[in-house]
Amino acid sequence: MMIKPGDAVPAAKFKKLQGSEIKEIATDELFKERKIVVFGVPGAFTPTCHLQHLPGYIENSDALLAKGVDEIAVIAVNDPFVMSAWARSTDAEGKVLFLADPEADFTRSIGMDIDLRVAGLGTRSKRYSAVITNGVVEILNLDEDPGQADRSQAKELLRQL
Repeated sequence: MMIKPGDAVPAAKFKKLQGSEIKEIATDELFKERKIVVFGVPGAFTPTCHLQHLPGYIENSDALLAKGVDEIAVIAVNDPFVMSAWARSTDAEGKVLFLADPEADFTRSIGMDIDLRVAGLGTRSKRYSAVITNGVVEILNLDEDPGQADRSQAKELLRQL
């Protein structure tokens, strides 16, 4: 079942490359007593994610933080090495936290998994954005078509905050 506003975020762990080590970040650690903008993408470096979705969050990071957001995070069903390379290639480090959900554990637990085998991608994340305050979903936007980034754009969240 898909998560909705008012729901608590389930316990899960993300992976992030820190130097040459993989660090785990628990949802409790990430969301406790903080307001976090999270956006999920089908895959790092994929055309819509790389060229349309992520750039809006980089460009609007200061505006989102000015609205009381503590951190902006992107989540993808990719490994932490790919997510780290994506962060470096976009100069987004320090603006967006890149979190890997390699086995789609978090993505499945919030009902955002999608089967994209037809596109050669396997299990991936639906395209969404959310504001999570102290572990509870406050705002949730979902794009029905994973190839389109409309409702989940940064400008839409800015309008809603």
